[in-house]
Amino acid sequence: MKRGARMSVFLLVSMLLPTWAVGQSQRWSESQADAWYAQQPWLVGSNYVPADAINQLEMWQAATFDPQRIDTELGWAEGLGMNTMRVFLHDLIWQQDAAGFKKRIYLFLSIADKHHIHPIFVLFDSCWEEIPKLGPQHPPIPGVHNSGWVQSPGVSALKDPSQYPRLKDYVRGVVGAFGKDKRIVAWDVWNEPASTPEVIALLPQVFAWARETHPSQPLTSGVVYGGDAGPADPAARLAVVETQLAQSDVLSFHNYGWPEVFERSVVEMKKYQRPVICTEYMARSVGSTFDTILPIAKKYHVGAINWGFVVGKSQTNLPWDSWERPYVKSEPPVWFHDVLRADGKPYREREAEIIRELTGVKTE
Repeated sequence: MKRGARMSVFLLVSMLLPTWAVGQSQRWSESQADAWYAQQPWLVGSNYVPADAINQLEMWQAATFDPQRIDTELGWAEGLGMNTMRVFLHDLIWQQDAAGFKKRIYLFLSIADKHHIHPIFVLFDSCWEEIPKLGPQHPPIPGVHNSGWVQSPGVSALKDPSQYPRLKDYVRGVVGAFGKDKRIVAWDVWNEPASTPEVIALLPQVFAWARETHPSQPLTSGVVYGGDAGPADPAARLAVVETQLAQSDVLSFHNYGWPEVFERSVVEMKKYQRPVICTEYMARSVGSTFDTILPIAKKYHVGAINWGFVVGKSQTNLPWDSWERPYVKSEPPVWFHDVLRADGKPYREREAEIIRELTGVKTE
């Protein structure tokens, strides 16, 4: 096909597609974001890592990638009425084997789509272990919450500008490969970005790198309400939040607080006149539960993605304070995160009923 013909076809497709579906290199307008959100179901799901993976690396590395387990677990999610999952990727796997990583992402998307689940993919993450390493991951630390989770890209890469080109290649490579894939809801470019000079400088670049590939899905990065939001320097924290709010096509946030605190966060986010998704909530023993939070999210038509799905090697059924006081002799009185036991049965049947009721799943 000649260049002129290709251009004519592109212009025709551009006119026929809704504006949010045509990839662009600038932040979406409010009207584009609203048009995109109007085409989505009420987004409900979990932050997802398979029960047999301790972290992102174990989930995605070729030796431990487990499509059968993923198929089973996403089938359970479908049965609850969930339609999305927030899933973390990792730059080291792209560096090791980009072609293989893309094949595994494609297979994951095929499995998820079979169960009517369309994920949000996370590119970078400032939480937990600062020095990620490829290869076999260490076993869970007994009695400790999320004892094997790793950062991406990790401190050594952040402090070494010579590695930034490979990080750019990772972002452009992944988003470029799947940026028009209708099975993906959105790209979360950085989970809870740290308030460090390196991250403050890189975060807007990561948004730009992703946009250079012209994805049809929106970009976001979640503002953290409450909890440990990083160092005490308020100016540094403000710099991160300002970038998140200024660069996100659709807004997202994290809140593990009481329902009244959650609702205040929703109202605050709604002031920016863009669609809103809560990409982390639900920590039972500190006041955030399905019973109280999910109805508020539905009332405001805010997407709701809780932390943890099936209890497993991440051990996020244990509370944050297990890092100081490991639960080695018994479980906590109340699970912290996670919805299902390892066999797929709900931790609490009434919670499963509430999720089904609010998502409209018909039961016999």
